[in-house]
Amino acid sequence: MWQGYLKVIRKKAAGALHILDRFHLVANLNKALDEIRAHEVKALKAKGLEPVLKRSRWCLLKRPANLTETQAEKLAAILRYNLKSVRGYLLTQQFQLLWDYRSPAWAGKFLDQWITRALRSRLEPIQRAARTFRAHRELILNYFRAQKRFSAGIV
Repeated sequence: MWQGYLKVIRKKAAGALHILDRFHLVANLNKALDEIRAHEVKALKAKGLEPVLKRSRWCLLKRPANLTETQAEKLAAILRYNLKSVRGYLLTQQFQLLWDYRSPAWAGKFLDQWITRALRSRLEPIQRAARTFRAHRELILNYFRAQKRFSAGIV
């Protein structure tokens, strides 16, 4: 979501519907979640606590349907703890519900509510992603205006 990129698109394809699609948004959110997890692993290790999050990266970043049996068990064990990574994981999974909407109006309402929750989460990387989503709200909703038929993932 670079400003230079957005500026060129506006100039060269003024009549085009610019779409920020699922791939880019989820990638941004996963990057934030992984940052939280990595920081928390170091913090737990520094305190000498049980390394609960060690080797859990893909448990948190993969879709639940794509987890192996071992990863699913590890994720279930992690979710029992009150960790920042768990709160971030739950927020990212909740964000996935956005893609079930068809109407841009309802998707926008859900997005606004999710952004509010994310900004109150006290998880800086998630808050950063939420601020980015808020700044590009209309471009995100264009995905729904285009009836989910187009993806900018290839770009």
